[in-house]
Amino acid sequence: MAKNEIQSVEKVISDSRVRWLPKAHPVSWLMLLVTTLAMLLCSIDRQILPTVLPGIMKTFHLNSVQAGWLNSMNYIGSFVGAIVIGYIADRIGRGHRRAWSWMVTAMLTVVSGLATFFTTGIGGLKFWRLIMGVGTGSMEPVNVALVSEFWQKEDRGFAVGAHQTGMPFGQFVGPVLMGAILAVGSWRATFLWIPIIGIVIMLLQSFVGTKRNEQRVYNWITERQLTVPVDHSYQPNRNPLKHFAEAVRDRNVGLGLLTNFMYLWAEMGVATFLTLDLTSKVGLPLSEAAVISGASGITGWMGQIVWGAISDKLGRKFCLRILTVGFTACILCCMFINSAATAWLILIIWGIFRNSPYAVLYAMLVDSAPKSAGASLGLLVGVGLGLSGALVTPVAGYFIQHFGWHWDYVMLAAVCLLTFIPMSLMRETSGDKASV
Repeated sequence: MAKNEIQSVEKVISDSRVRWLPKAHPVSWLMLLVTTLAMLLCSIDRQILPTVLPGIMKTFHLNSVQAGWLNSMNYIGSFVGAIVIGYIADRIGRGHRRAWSWMVTAMLTVVSGLATFFTTGIGGLKFWRLIMGVGTGSMEPVNVALVSEFWQKEDRGFAVGAHQTGMPFGQFVGPVLMGAILAVGSWRATFLWIPIIGIVIMLLQSFVGTKRNEQRVYNWITERQLTVPVDHSYQPNRNPLKHFAEAVRDRNVGLGLLTNFMYLWAEMGVATFLTLDLTSKVGLPLSEAAVISGASGITGWMGQIVWGAISDKLGRKFCLRILTVGFTACILCCMFINSAATAWLILIIWGIFRNSPYAVLYAMLVDSAPKSAGASLGLLVGVGLGLSGALVTPVAGYFIQHFGWHWDYVMLAAVCLLTFIPMSLMRETSGDKASV
C-alpha cells in the first residue's frame, strides 16, 4: 500500500474516533430505516426458494437442473422489473416523487407473496415467482436511488451501504424464521413473510416520503453547506431508449453492469444450492440447514456499513479490489464444508464480503450518472441480478449433477475473480483519486 493511502486510512480511523456516524436530518434517518426494511424484504424473498428448495423438489419430484430453472423465474422477473420500472421511476420524478413508484414495487411483492401461499401447482408457483421477481427486482434500484436522494452527497456511500444491510440481515433472519416454520409446517407458509413485511413498510413510507419532508431535508443540507443530491430543474428525456442511452453513456455504468453480473453470478450460484449442499452432501436435516444457510448475515451488515463509508474516503475501486479477493477465497473454501461447524465458520467469514461490493458499486453508479440514477441502477440490477440469476442456477445445477460440488465452486470463484478486468477500466468517483 502506498504511503499516501496509508495516511488516508489513518485519517479515516482518526475521524471515526471523533464521529463514527455522519450527521443527517432525522427524515434522512427515517428514509434509511424504510429502505433498509425494503432490502430486508427483498433478501428474505430471495432466500425463501433456495431455503425450501429440497422440500419443493420432493413435492414436485424435480432434479437439480429443473429446480435451477424454477429459481430462474424469479430472476427473469427481476430483469424485466428492474429495467422497466427503473426507467418509469426516473420518468415519474426524483426525490419524494420516486416514493410513488416505490409504492408500486412494494404492492407487487405483497400480492405475489399472498398468491404464492395459495398456489398448489408447479405452473402457478413458476408464474408467481416471476411476478415476485418483477416486484423485488424493481424495488431494489428504486430503493437505492430513493435513499441516495434523501441524503447529502458527501455521505452517499455510508447511506447506500447502511441501507444494504437489509440484505445480510434478511439472509440470516429469513432462514431462521423459515427454519422454525419448516420444523412444524409446510414450506408454503414461508412465503407469508413477504406480505407481512411489505404492508408494514408501505405504511411507513406513506409518512416519510413526502414533499414536505424532502424540503426539510434539503433545507438542512443547504444550511450546512453540503451538496443537495437532487437537481429538480433537470427534466429526463421522454424517449426511453434515449434515456437509457444517457445512463450507459458513462463508462462506469457499462463496466459496472459487467462487474455486478459477475459478482451476482458467483453469489447466486452458491446461495441457490447451499441448503441442498448441507442436506445432501453434509447430511443435515432441512430445518437446521435452513438456519445455517443464513450464517453470512451475522457479519454481512458490518461489512456493508464499513466498506460503504470507507469508499467515501479512500475510493470505490480501492474497496472493490479488497472485497473481490475475500469474496473469491470464501467461495473456494465452500468446497471444504463437511459439517455444521465448518459451514458456520466459512459462511460467517463470507458475510464480511458477500454483500459489500454491491453497496460500493451502487454508490459509484449514482456518483457517475446522478441524473438517470433509476435507469442506471435498473440496468445494474436487471442485467446483474436478473440475467445472472436466471442463467447461473441451471448452469450451477448442471455442474453439480455432472461434475460434482467441488468443480461447481471452482467455476463460481473463477467468475468472481474475473471482475478485476472491468474494475481496472473504471473511473474513480470518490476519495483523493476521484476523476469526476
